[in-house]
Amino acid sequence: MSKLKNLIFFGTEDFSAPSLEALLEAGWPVAAVITKPDSRGGRGQKAIVPKVKAIAAKAGIELLQPDKVDEINPRIAEIKPDYGVLVAYGKIIPQSTIDLFPGGIINVHPSLLPKYRGPAPIEAPILNADKATGISLMRLNAGMDEGPVFAQLRVELNGGETRPELYAQLAKTGADFLLERLKAITEGWSTPKPQIDTEATYTKLIKKADGRLNFGQPAEVLERQVRAYAGWPRSSAEVFGQKIIVTKTRLAKNLADGDLVIKCAPGFLEIQELIAPSGRKMSGADFIRGYKN
Repeated sequence: MSKLKNLIFFGTEDFSAPSLEALLEAGWPVAAVITKPDSRGGRGQKAIVPKVKAIAAKAGIELLQPDKVDEINPRIAEIKPDYGVLVAYGKIIPQSTIDLFPGGIINVHPSLLPKYRGPAPIEAPILNADKATGISLMRLNAGMDEGPVFAQLRVELNGGETRPELYAQLAKTGADFLLERLKAITEGWSTPKPQIDTEATYTKLIKKADGRLNFGQPAEVLERQVRAYAGWPRSSAEVFGQKIIVTKTRLAKNLADGDLVIKCAPGFLEIQELIAPSGRKMSGADFIRGYKN
């Protein structure tokens, strides 16, 4: 039986954690974990520590948190890894760093490349009412998700997923698919195929302002937006003169089809659940009773 290759793992988001855990549980030799520096956010600017940092500490694995990736090129060269594995690291890896990995860096990307390159591949299929999305295992290059693809796995969508639900599903599916194909990739049995660049589509970085609901849009577009932006940036609106966060909606037939139904252009959208100005989560019916004059 051939010896497993020596790896360095790149990851920062919660999406990264299942893949790192899967590699360690399967006995892959992970020599170091590279993650972004700790950040601060939320109320009180609390420290936000990447999950992979805790996983690395528990496993006794060297942790590197550079501001710029190429700052640690000398340390990577000392480790002499065979391959890198990158899952939701959050920064472009420079070519000078990629060149330190004889076998390259394998990226787990949550879309069927070349569709949905860029920073928001999980939100995009929800926003666009796609019937499916997937996982791509690709060889990293210095471009934006442009490298050749080793393998892909299609994931069917039911049309009701929220962003947190799809995020968790694809994180687990991506980890499983990585583990299933990694040995074949590192032993040279799997040859990557170039992407067809003319078929590429790109996603944009999502900003807080993107969550603003415009009831001058079709109801079906807004229903998808609420699901795609659940968690971040969340969908906001003004109803009865009150600023609210909309957390759950459904398409209605008319203004009488539900409690808090908003006329859109075209269609009707029922706000089933929301966060009121008080900060309390409540139903549309409760909001009407408490806030409608």
